[in-house]
Amino acid sequence: MKRVTFPAPLREGDRIAIVSPASSIDNRLVDEAIPVIMSQGWTPVVMPSALGSHGSYSATRRERLNDLTEALCDPTIRAVMCSRGGYGAVHLIDSLPADAVKADPKWLIGFSDISALHSFMSSLGIASLHASMCKHLAEFGADDPDNITLFNILRGSLPTYSIEARHDGNKPGTATGQLFGGNLAVLGALIGTPYDMFAHDDAILFLEDIAEPIYKVERQLYQLRLSGVLDRIKGLIVGQFTEYRPDRNYSDMLDMVRDMTADLNIPVAYNFPIGHIDHNLPVIESAPVMLDITPDKVNLSFNVH
Repeated sequence: MKRVTFPAPLREGDRIAIVSPASSIDNRLVDEAIPVIMSQGWTPVVMPSALGSHGSYSATRRERLNDLTEALCDPTIRAVMCSRGGYGAVHLIDSLPADAVKADPKWLIGFSDISALHSFMSSLGIASLHASMCKHLAEFGADDPDNITLFNILRGSLPTYSIEARHDGNKPGTATGQLFGGNLAVLGALIGTPYDMFAHDDAILFLEDIAEPIYKVERQLYQLRLSGVLDRIKGLIVGQFTEYRPDRNYSDMLDMVRDMTADLNIPVAYNFPIGHIDHNLPVIESAPVMLDITPDKVNLSFNVH
């Protein structure tokens, strides 16, 4: 199992940078997320280009890179929350200062297009947080269970999830490994690069996506199958695939995914609450985990070693 470094837990008064490394965000959502962060005793720091707009992006590539680099390298900042996903994080990953980030690791928070940044962090052996961002903080507040879990992880706690089975096709079993995954389209585009999350051995893999046609997701799963990825993983968590349309072959995305994974002799959980949904469970990328699936439950527990 690959060694992983966990960033230090946040303390009272620590600073959390808010960056927009991809698409632009409705500034109201950042404004409303700020008091939620402050309610935890932390100090939000909105980076210079986080509220900007440049085409569909928050800023030029150089401005977004400068913001993210400064946030990751400033010793007074202890966590970096991405305001939203969208598209554009991939522009930055090969220009980030890997040695400086490794020297002072801090929590990176986000999901969707931010999977590209999680891939960067995992390539360095640093744990990061696949979790909701400013929109969820703004709309659901400090008392939301998923936000509470996020805050607790930032303080040093490790979550344990026990979820009622949400699909009758779950494959029971127990597996241990390191958790890797995120947005399938984003991660698929990084195959064969230094940031290839699918290259990890002993992986428990989780996948989610939004607004992708069923046939495109099937094509990407064939890529994972034909390249041997699905033969190497120790377990699979199929998250939420949302905002797609039925096609002439399948009316339900999960039916296709189940067909594609029917011959896997590993634990598989379908319809797990990770993805573009209101109840998006925070999970720790690169963390050692145990996945235990029974006919009635999906249990996922995190460890430091």
